[in-house]
Amino acid sequence: MLLSVVVPAHRVQGHLRSALASVTAQSPGEGGAAELELIAVGAPGDGPDLAIARECAAHDPRVRVLALDRPWDTGAARNAGAAAARGTYLLFLDGDDLLLPGAVAEISERLAQDRPDVLRLGHDQVDWWGAVRPGDDLPAARNQLFRRSFWEAHALRFTEGTYGDVVPVHRAVFLASDAGTLATLDPIRVRHRLRRTGPSATPPGRAHFAVLGAYERLAAETGGDPRIPAARAAHLAAVLADPGRIAPQDRAAFFRAAGLSGRYTAHRAREALRAGRTRARAAARAGRRSLRARVMAGVYRVDLRRPLDPCLAVYGAYWNRGVACNPAAVYAKARELVPHIRGVWVVSSRHRDRMPPGVPYVIEGSRAYWRTMATATYLVNNSSFPGGFTKRPGQIYLQTHHGTPLKTMGLDQLPYPALTNGVSFERIVAHTDQWDFSLSANPHSTETWDRVYPSSYEQLTYGYPRNDVLCTATPELTGRIRADLGIAPGSTVLLYAPTHRDYRKGFVPRLDPERLTRALGPGWVLLVRAHYFYGRSAGTVPGGRVVDVTGHPCVEELCLAADALITDYSSLMFDYACLDRPVITYAPDWDAYRAARGTYVDLLSGRPGDTPGAVATTEDELCEVLRSGAWTSPEADALRAAFRSRFCPWDDGHAAERVVRRVFPVPSN
Repeated sequence: MLLSVVVPAHRVQGHLRSALASVTAQSPGEGGAAELELIAVGAPGDGPDLAIARECAAHDPRVRVLALDRPWDTGAARNAGAAAARGTYLLFLDGDDLLLPGAVAEISERLAQDRPDVLRLGHDQVDWWGAVRPGDDLPAARNQLFRRSFWEAHALRFTEGTYGDVVPVHRAVFLASDAGTLATLDPIRVRHRLRRTGPSATPPGRAHFAVLGAYERLAAETGGDPRIPAARAAHLAAVLADPGRIAPQDRAAFFRAAGLSGRYTAHRAREALRAGRTRARAAARAGRRSLRARVMAGVYRVDLRRPLDPCLAVYGAYWNRGVACNPAAVYAKARELVPHIRGVWVVSSRHRDRMPPGVPYVIEGSRAYWRTMATATYLVNNSSFPGGFTKRPGQIYLQTHHGTPLKTMGLDQLPYPALTNGVSFERIVAHTDQWDFSLSANPHSTETWDRVYPSSYEQLTYGYPRNDVLCTATPELTGRIRADLGIAPGSTVLLYAPTHRDYRKGFVPRLDPERLTRALGPGWVLLVRAHYFYGRSAGTVPGGRVVDVTGHPCVEELCLAADALITDYSSLMFDYACLDRPVITYAPDWDAYRAARGTYVDLLSGRPGDTPGAVATTEDELCEVLRSGAWTSPEADALRAAFRSRFCPWDDGHAAERVVRRVFPVPSN
């Protein structure tokens, strides 16, 4: 018996890979009684969702990928998948659903017993915080299996547009119930992952009034089945109660159109009471602020009434540590392409000495800072602005991020509460809601940001501006940087850049730099770059062939100076790959690191695309990798090429220009 699973693949790139894997990882059950085929249906073109589905298909012959030949519609995608299916039964999952482990084996056993036309599955929901709640009883295809011959005999089809499940699911359940061929499988086997951006990515508004028309069609197709009124009332009440569906200004109209019992004025009174309690709690928290904070907040509220300055942009990087990273590259390109827009940097008082001469800045928390935040039209940061500013209508916020994610980020950190140091995930989500643009370095980042920072921003799939210099640097520039660092001509330069460990305090390197350089002999230079969390020094002994470059203002220059990168789990490896120079993974505590925080890429797997080059897990192994030449072997080169192809596809030296032209009003020539 073959089970056909149809998955619409559109605008779910952050969830789709795990959704498909939840199907392909299923065991077939006792004796292989249920085989699988997975049909992913995408929109026309070559979007990121189709790319994920095709990657899955390339590794699993049970997976087929279809693309609609018309504009996207979820109902049309499901119908296309059903038409192409070969299975005895059909299951329609969405790209944000999961088929839980063991589901197919249990489904197979139940189908063998009863052979129903419709099998209803136990299901639940999980929100973006990771909280699991029971599933509802609303009509949805995800928790029903349909015998394909039954589906076709009754000409069941999903309707197009919003709420396309209503007619076919209700009709199928009514028909099977009347025929005595409706069965249930109670254990939870399907999990729906709720998205902050709303069901089917349909924003709140009158598009959700389509549920009314869906029940009108159902009544027409069933001749007014007496079971419809109760089902309709329950569904419409749920739609009205969901703030992600019916906008406040449309609720009265929906209430009247739905013909729900009671008066809408009473419904509004209950909502007003809840809102009043929320405001009271907020006022109580505000009353506990310090006097200075209250004064600044008052002044800031006055500034918020000032008009926005269309020629003012404010920049920040690494929690106010100065001019760096993607914001620095965007700032430089903006000065070239939109010189009429004045850029101002936010810096903390302890890092003001890092500001280059002539670059305007404000000190975080100062009067000038709050006025700048209140009136700047453009906001650019790779982390977050301090103090909890209010993003005004008309302000444009570009979140550049500061690395390709190797370890878990955003809401994916929820399973690791002991190592998030009291991070407020509510604040993370609120911050995400401020973004208009999220910059992505590669498809892996795009997929991850979409899931872990769920909101309605636009993804800019442009590559990282900070890497432009790595793609365009000349040998003359590289030579000048090496000379400025005091590196003798002809030296082999290694950049050692370990990252921060969430489970340890302070910088405790797992490498003895002096011992390594002694073992390598003359002609080798080791640049040591500690993570910025640990200040401006790695604590190494100055002089000799070990150079502490932790305080160097530009990590891109250090990359250009190095012949190879040695790192453990730093995202710098993804940027350094742009140079097509050797990357050596030195991972002495890989198991502990993965267990402590979780990772997206298995650096030690040896798989092309995951491992960037030679690997060492002890200091002696690292020394042998370097002395033996394994770091420049054909095997290491092949791994680097695959890694570079996966993580550097958009790095061509023009990322900053693409960003500036999209975000700022660049004058036409």
